[in-house]
Amino acid sequence: MEWLIATVIAVLTGCGVLLTLRARTFPVVLGVTLLAYAVNVFLFAMGRLQSGVPAVIDQAATGYTDPLPQALVLTAIVISFGMTAFVIALALKARSELGSDHVDGLDFSDDERAAEQQQSQQDDQSGTAA
Repeated sequence: MEWLIATVIAVLTGCGVLLTLRARTFPVVLGVTLLAYAVNVFLFAMGRLQSGVPAVIDQAATGYTDPLPQALVLTAIVISFGMTAFVIALALKARSELGSDHVDGLDFSDDERAAEQQQSQQDDQSGTAA
């Protein structure tokens, strides 16, 4: 079971990092969300959850479950929701002001068009020179 949880955390982290390094804003938002999920699963797994035992120490209980990881996960969910909402708002604002959803504010199609125009001008100049 530990291997399964470790593999899930590793896959979520790897996919989150990969998507965060993309050039467009939507994959970046998905990557940040996957990283938040990976952190939540990690925190929850580190709490050594047990079923059938109380979360608070009871005089009659032989054992108890630590409530701190559950509180940390709830806090992390709220923080990740707020962070995701902020990144989406930031991406929408950048899209409206820059006209592109590229994280650098550049649009590769504009660069490609400029390169094509420059190449056609060079071809025209070399055709008239010959």
